[in-house]
Amino acid sequence: MQFTRVVGLVEDLEIWSASSDGFSFVISYESRSGPGFHGRAGFVASWRPIHPSSRAIKVGGSPFETLTEAEEACKAMLGHLTRKLDGE
Repeated sequence: MQFTRVVGLVEDLEIWSASSDGFSFVISYESRSGPGFHGRAGFVASWRPIHPSSRAIKVGGSPFETLTEAEEACKAMLGHLTRKLDGE
């Protein structure tokens, strides 16, 4: 699973996304003040099934100190989700 930075109309937002095996993952950077999303400082990861009416679920441990930690947590969550689908 490869995360790609989302580039949009709002330059100050830091968002990365990836999808794999029917699941979508998003990582955003939050800070207490300044531009972008506000919250506890760090990288917040979430996932959802790729269905139009699905809600996002925060990945446990968020916010993470680094983008790499958030990416690894998403990969671990994907492993857990796909094992459940396979019946393990």
